[in-house]
Amino acid sequence: MAWFLGLGIAGVVLLALSLLFDGVLEGVFGGVSALDGLFDGLLSLPVIAGFVSMLGFSGAIAMGTTGLGAVGATAIGVPAGVATGWLAYRLSRALMSDRSGAAPRDDDLIGVPGSVVTAIPADGYGEILVQLGGQRVKLVAKSPVPVARGAEVWVEEALSHTAVSVRQVER
Repeated sequence: MAWFLGLGIAGVVLLALSLLFDGVLEGVFGGVSALDGLFDGLLSLPVIAGFVSMLGFSGAIAMGTTGLGAVGATAIGVPAGVATGWLAYRLSRALMSDRSGAAPRDDDLIGVPGSVVTAIPADGYGEILVQLGGQRVKLVAKSPVPVARGAEVWVEEALSHTAVSVRQVER
């Protein structure tokens, strides 16, 4: 049973090391496979740590509660380790492929309403506040006609990352 507990503890230590040395095994085993993409993510530290720790802990539990020998405990621990490794693999793939946090681009500003916080003179620059990606953002604004402070505007064109051309909303 001590061997299984040692494997479980080693898996937890591997998992802690994966936080420090993220991607090390992917680099080491990246050129080993003759079939590109076969082991893509399967030999990552979190997957191996999940397998080893679950093999160890479930083997120790099986050995301690059922009185099975090392072979029986291993027969129980290996499938549990494979399942845990697979879950770690699927979770890491899901987290890596998440694209919901994409940063807003200049084109995302077009059509966004805002309010003037610093008056915009004719053919000059002022400032507006817009709501972009759930955040309030202050932008430099240009307008062909003067726009007073507090007026509501629409963004017509993104001139740069921080400057826009606006038109006043008429109600």
